[in-house]
Parts: sequence; structure tokens; C-alpha cells
Amino acid sequence: MKKLWTILSLCLLMLSIFMPAAFADGATPEPAKIDTGDTTFVLISAALVMLMTPGLALFYGGMVRTKNVLNTIMQSFFIVSLISVQWVLWGYSLAFGPDVNHIIGSLDWIGLKGVGQEPNADYAATIPHFAFMIFQAMFAVITPALITGAFAERMKFPAFVVFTLIWATVVYDPVAHWVWGVGGWMRELGVLDFAGGTVVHILSGVSGLVIALMLGKRKGYGSEAILPHHLPMTVIGASLLWFGWFGFNAGSALSANGLAASAFTVTNTAAAAATVAWVFTEWLFHGKPTILGAASGCIAGLVAITPAAGFVGTLPSVIIGLVAGIFCFLAVSVVKTKLGYDDALDAFGVHGIGGTWGAIATGLFASKAVNPAGADGLFFGNPEQLTTQLIGVAASWAFAIVMTFIILKVMGMFMQLRASENQEVMGLDLTEHGERGYAYQDLITGSPISYDLPAGKAVAANTSISLNS
Repeated sequence: MKKLWTILSLCLLMLSIFMPAAFADGATPEPAKIDTGDTTFVLISAALVMLMTPGLALFYGGMVRTKNVLNTIMQSFFIVSLISVQWVLWGYSLAFGPDVNHIIGSLDWIGLKGVGQEPNADYAATIPHFAFMIFQAMFAVITPALITGAFAERMKFPAFVVFTLIWATVVYDPVAHWVWGVGGWMRELGVLDFAGGTVVHILSGVSGLVIALMLGKRKGYGSEAILPHHLPMTVIGASLLWFGWFGFNAGSALSANGLAASAFTVTNTAAAAATVAWVFTEWLFHGKPTILGAASGCIAGLVAITPAAGFVGTLPSVIIGLVAGIFCFLAVSVVKTKLGYDDALDAFGVHGIGGTWGAIATGLFASKAVNPAGADGLFFGNPEQLTTQLIGVAASWAFAIVMTFIILKVMGMFMQLRASENQEVMGLDLTEHGERGYAYQDLITGSPISYDLPAGKAVAANTSISLNS
């Protein structure tokens, strides 16, 4: 009996030592740990991307006439608020929620239900889910803001608000899921879009063209000079966009790592190359280099490198930028002039064309040496990737055209889309908002030069007539 108790005691001792190890393999794994460096990087990148939309307001605002400057700025500024709310309530769930038939996210995350401080390993394992969500929110904000450049100076503000809300829900959110959402069909197909060539730029540029064609030309377009009223404002806006774009592209690495540094480098390089290309092409065509051309060129390069930023090296980024500067200049200065459509601030010429070239160029220059999670492109031995990119481009174009057309047709049954001729002449600042951006004074008396709205409507005390029609 003593020997039996001794054996049992030894067995119990051994079990107490080895039992925890025996069950360790089947234990619930520890949750992913948040990396504070990555989290800081993504949150700062989100702030940079947020700054891009007010920067866009200045970029566009300087290019319109004085009588429409506040209306143009208001559109971008208001979108920051409108889409931020939409994104939290249902937009994020539609774009990144659990997949439904590879087409759309479910509403499981509506109102950010289930989205919290812990990471979501499907998207980013080292940062809080909240950080990923708010970073993506800033992309959802700026995309419809880009469209406003196409219909500047002629769309009613109520129509703009309704269109923006619907378009973000039925165009942007589904395509964001296609390209970036887990289970999305373009992602499953292998379409590469690091930071939004298809989702942001093709959708906004092509949709902008559709709106410009359906609304028609501004009064006086093609028969009188319609000139930018404040080019310094435009250059400040372009500079803020260039600055914020580092968050846009480098931040899409979702980690403070070598890939982010590479994306940062190629972003700056492509923007610089496109600026040089646009300026010299304009100089060749028109005899003079302009600051508006330089500002437009840098945006063209930033647009083109966006889908490729996390997949291409530095020398390809130079080529992408140079070609973007030339292509977008020709689209704006030659093609638009010959075809006669009124893409007021060249949303299509820069974003539609630049985004298309960038998405295709990704299929040419992508390299797994830059990003092992990507793919090699045509020039690195994989022609199938170019075909895949072309499918993504064609699908984005088609979806943007069809859906934007349907949205406007349906809206037109219930509300006025375009400002009246009289409202255009007076300017949308006064007729839509009851205020003016500039208070001009009589040079002799020093009194404000002002006039009343038609039909006895009151004018705000700070409003005045512009000296620039």
C-alpha cells in the first residue's frame, strides 16, 4: 500500500507539472496586441487625409469666379460633416462589413456595432479597429468632394446634398467593398489598388463627367472668358493636397514600416515628375508656363501614383508621373476644348484620366520585390496582372457612368438640379447661401457696393457685389 500511495503521489505531482503545458496548445489565443507606433502613424495619416478636403476647397475655390467662391468652398467643407456621419451610421458597414455575395458588406456593423478598440485582423492586426475605420472615413469624405469640380458654379445646393449622400451610399461604398473589403470580387480577382485609383479617382472623375454632361454648360461657357479669381488660393490648396497625400498613400500601408516609406517616396517623386511634365508640355503648346499648370500637374501625378504607391519602385514612379502630366494636360487643354464639354475645374481630366492611367500603370510596373503581398506586373513577367487591372478599370468606369446617370434621372423627377440662368448670373454665393466672399467698397465714398436678391429676399449684412462677373 505504501508503494501504491508513493506511485499515485508521483503521478499527481507529474500531472500538476505537465497538465498546464498539455492544455496550452488548445487554449484560446491571446488577442492581437496593438502596436502604438503603427496606431500613431495611422491616426496621423488619417488627420492628413482629412486636411486634404479643406485643401481641395481652397484648390477649387480659387479657380471659380468671385460670385461662386463660398458655394464652392462650402461644398467640400460640408461634405466632411455629411459623409463623416453617413460613414459611421451605415457607410463603413457597407464598405468593409462582413461580405455578402462578393458585392457589398452587410449591415452587421451599422452604427459601428462591433467596431471597437481591439484590432480587426482581417484588415489591420496591429491597430485598433477604430483607427482603421476613421482612416477609411477620410477617403470616403474626399471622393465625392472631388466630383464637385466638374459641376462647379451651376448645381443647386439642395441637389448637391442629396446627390452626395446617395452617391456615397450606392456608388462609393459598394466599389470600396469590391476592391478593399474582405471577399470583394475585385480583391478576389487580384486587382491592385493601394490607395484608391479605382475607388477614389476613377469613380469621382467619371461621375463628374456624367454630371457635367447632364447639367449642361455654364452660361457663357465657350463664348466669354471664365477665369480663376484667386490663383494664390489655388496654389495653397494644391500644396495642402500634396502634403496630405503622404497620409493618403503612405498611410495605406497601415503600419510604420518600410512599405510606408517606399509609398511616401514614390508619391513625392511622381508628383514632382508630373509637375515638370505638365509645365513643359504647356510651355510647348501655349508658349508660357503657368502656376495653374504647375498646381494641376502635381495633382495629376498624385492621382496617378495612388493605386501604384505600394507596389512600384522609384524609377517607375518617375515614368508614371511624367506620363500623367502629359496625358492629363492633353485631356484638359486639347480633348475638352475639342469636344466642348464643361468639366468646370477638370475633375474628369485630372482624376478620371489620371486614375485610369495609374491603375493601368500598376499592371505594368508592380513588383513583388516592393510588396510581396502584391503581384508582378507586365514588365516583371506577369502580363495577366495588366489584364486584371483593365478589368478593374472597365468595371469602375461602367459602374460610375450607369449609377450616376440613374441617380440624377431619379433626382430630377423630384427636385431642381441646376441653378436658373438668373441665379447663375447673380452667383450661387448669394442665391444659395445669402453671403459673399468679398466685400468690395466704393473707391470714393468707402461704402459697400451691394445689391438685393430678386423678389425682395433679404441679403446678409456682409454681402456685396463682385467686380468680377
